[in-house]
This record gives sequence, C-alpha cells and structure tokens, in this order.
Amino acid sequence: MKIIHCADLHLDSKMTANLTREQARERKKEMIRTFTRMVEYAAKNDVRVILIAGDLFDTRNVSALARNTVRDMICTHPEIDFLYLRGNHDSDNFLSKLEEVPENLLLFSEQWTAYRYGNIVISGLELTTDNQAIAFPSLVLGTDDINIVTLHGQVGKYAGGVQAEQISLNSLRNKNIDYLALGHVHSYVKEKLDYRGVYCYPGCLEGRGFDECGPKGFVLLDIDENTRRIQTEFIPAAARTLYNLEVDVTSVMTTREAAARMEQAVTEAAYPSGSLVKFVLTGEVEVDAEINCDYLQNLFTDYFYFEKVCNETTLRIDYRDYEKDASLKGEFIRMVMGSDLSEEQKTEVIRCGILALSGEEI
Repeated sequence: MKIIHCADLHLDSKMTANLTREQARERKKEMIRTFTRMVEYAAKNDVRVILIAGDLFDTRNVSALARNTVRDMICTHPEIDFLYLRGNHDSDNFLSKLEEVPENLLLFSEQWTAYRYGNIVISGLELTTDNQAIAFPSLVLGTDDINIVTLHGQVGKYAGGVQAEQISLNSLRNKNIDYLALGHVHSYVKEKLDYRGVYCYPGCLEGRGFDECGPKGFVLLDIDENTRRIQTEFIPAAARTLYNLEVDVTSVMTTREAAARMEQAVTEAAYPSGSLVKFVLTGEVEVDAEINCDYLQNLFTDYFYFEKVCNETTLRIDYRDYEKDASLKGEFIRMVMGSDLSEEQKTEVIRCGILALSGEEI
C-alpha cells in the first residue's frame, strides 16, 4: 500500500514578502497547481491515501479558486482517501463552505481517530492546549498492526515559525508507532523515534521565503503489509526553488568587482532560471569599499525569477589607522569604534556613515 505524507501546503498564502504583486499572484496559483500535481502523481502511482498533516490553507479566508480546486481534486479521485488533520493555520472555513463532505475526505478531531486499511492503522489527533496533557498517555496502538500516527506541532529542536502545540517525542516512544507523520516544520526531517519507528516532517510543498530554501515536496510511503517494511522516499514537487547564494567579496573595492564575484558564483551554482535567489555578500572589505546592493540587484534582474542582494560583509578596520587621522572620516570612525555598540552595529553605522560622507544614498 502506498501513502503520501504531506503537510504545510499553506494554500492562499499572500506571498507578498519579497515579490511584486504580479509575481505574488502567480506564485499563489503555482502553489495550488503543485497540490494538483501531487494528487495527479498519486493517481498515476496507485497511492491509496494522501495524508495531510496540517496547514492545508494559510488563513481563514480561503479563496474560491483554492477551495474549489481542493474539493474538485478530492471528488474526482474517489480511489484515493484524503486524510485531513487541521494545523494551527487551518480553520473550519473550508469545511463549512462544502455543501457536503466527500466520502473520501476523512477527518481527524480533538480526540484520537483511527482509520484502518487491512493491518495498517492511521491514527491522528488535532492538538490543543486543552487536550495536550492527556493526548499522548491516551494513545493505545496494537502491537501487531502497522501504526502510522499523525500530529501537527513542534518537536523541541526544530524551528517551525508560528507557534504550535508542543510534541513530546519521549511520550510517544515505545507506543508501537512505525511512522510518526508530522506537520509544522517546513523542511524535510526524518529521524529515529525508537527501536521500532521513525518520525518525519515532509516540509512544505513550495518555499515561500528565503527561510524555506532548497528542495520542497512530499514523502511517499510504500508499505509491504506482509514483511511490515516501510520504504520512504522524498519526492521533490515545487514549481520553483529558493536559494541563499553566499558570495565571498573579500577585498573588493567596487560594485563592478562584486558583480564579477557574483557572476562566478552564479556560473558555479547553475541554478535553474525559474529560481528565486538571495545573494548574500560575505567576507571582509575595506572601509572605503563601494558596494551598491540596489545596483547589483538591478544588474542581475534577468538571471532568475526573483533576485535579492544582501550585504553581510564586515569592515576591515584597524583603529590605529585612524588614531591621528584629522579628517571628518577619521573623527567619525573613532567615535563609533569607542562607543558601546556591538561589533555588528558598529560595522553598519560606519558603513552608512562612509556612504553619507561620500555623497551616496543610504
């Protein structure tokens, strides 16, 4: 039996953090299209269940396009059961707008709910502040079943953005869990749970910001009911991928020299042209170095779907060079270096000050 484990689709996310209005609209449609491609993949590969471990939608206000597309994909694939566990972004809005819930849309609630497929049992519970204390002790699973458990929440050591309910792995160990299907963390994670099972975050289907870089997709489970073996495979599915591309610009003195380093980095990285790329300039540069990020961003605007340039260089400053410098620049640097600001703050203040003294826009 094959199962798709996905989570954090965040359909109808605004997508306005970095993109133009037109790009944001396009990306919203691409996210919906990625969902439909996942369902089409399931249909072509004899997947019996699509398990959605929370945050199918991003906000309470679900557009007609997103709502109707999800409903239609469920209704036109009756051979696939869609098991839907709501996350901290989901609400009743989607379900309340349905005239009737399709027979193959199976829901979880704030009490443990289980669905059986032969000797495979898929159990889930929507965590709340009210049920969290008793949630894990009340989970009882059969030793002879192949047990998949789904939850949406935060395992301690992984950052997941907006706060969700906490999941205690210690409380779920030795519970006869074979696969713990989680949602909330937007990167793919798979690790051992105990002697018997593993826990997994599939990550989101599409990256939305530069804190969600790299391949995004879903997990395919292929379960042999006789041997009880579960094979898992991460399937990339995103229409576009986001990347943070670090470019060492140590010792460059001009924007043109920085552009040459960026050009070299782009060639070596060989990202697809449809990618979203944030160039992060790193290294140590002289106080007098002229690096104009707005110009660089404009220079590379035709390379990818979206580009952004961030200057995270540090300044090479020897205080002794300015000890007896009688210029305004020397006086300014001495004042900043002698202040109580952090090293990072000093670098930024000096960078802005030198730009101002040179007549550049800050």
